Amino acid sequence: MTVLRSLLLFVLAALAEIGGAWLVWQGWREHRGVLWIVGGIMALGAYGFVATFQPDAHFGRILAAYGGIFVAGSLVWGVVVDKFRPDRWDLTGAAICLLGVAVIMYAPRH
Repeated sequence: MTVLRSLLLFVLAALAEIGGAWLVWQGWREHRGVLWIVGGIMALGAYGFVATFQPDAHFGRILAAYGGIFVAGSLVWGVVVDKFRPDRWDLTGAAICLLGVAVIMYAPRH
């Protein structure tokens, strides 16, 4: 249950951070307006709190592992939202990052 909770928190963090950055991008680069930017800033602020709910108490470990989730999640966001088509190297890199997440967060420790 702890691993499932941790993974769900990582997904929530990715949605908040990637979604927030995307909203800022849309507001600024796509000229959609200040409300998009404000929404993005709020989502990015929410992302900052999500990591505090991780069961592991080590900030550095949480953030390092989250980096791998961010990489893979960004590619998924690109596919779903922007219709981006990752190539085999994008997918290979994301798989390596996710393997890193598994090792950093879920390897047995004594």
